[in-house]
Amino acid sequence: MIEQPARVEQFQQEIDAMQLRDPAVTRERNLLRLGGILMVIGIVVAAGAYVLDRSANVNSGQAQQLDALSLGLLGVVITIAGGAMFLRYSLGQFLRFWLARLSYEQQAAADRLSGGTTPNPAAAPPKVAPAIKR
Repeated sequence: MIEQPARVEQFQQEIDAMQLRDPAVTRERNLLRLGGILMVIGIVVAAGAYVLDRSANVNSGQAQQLDALSLGLLGVVITIAGGAMFLRYSLGQFLRFWLARLSYEQQAAADRLSGGTTPNPAAAPPKVAPAIKR
């Protein structure tokens, strides 16, 4: 629902005039997915390490348990790294949208307060309130 299509066009022109670099949406989306996949892989690796540790019998003993422990630690590290990537890129997308929306809403509020037109400072000098006489 667009309330003022002319204002939306003006906002897009202002953004284009800023000459911001492209946020590389596909790269960020792929890194977001990679973070989610790493979280799942890390959980699977840690669960597999737990099963490997529980299946260790007395004969295989400590060597297999140490292997399972290091594999489980690797799974935890992969999960944390994937979670951090997922959090970073999902928050990046949200905050980029939030900032654009906030900018649009502030400009719309300024337009409403100024009567719908943006004043041209070169057109007329600002009005000064009369001095109060005592």
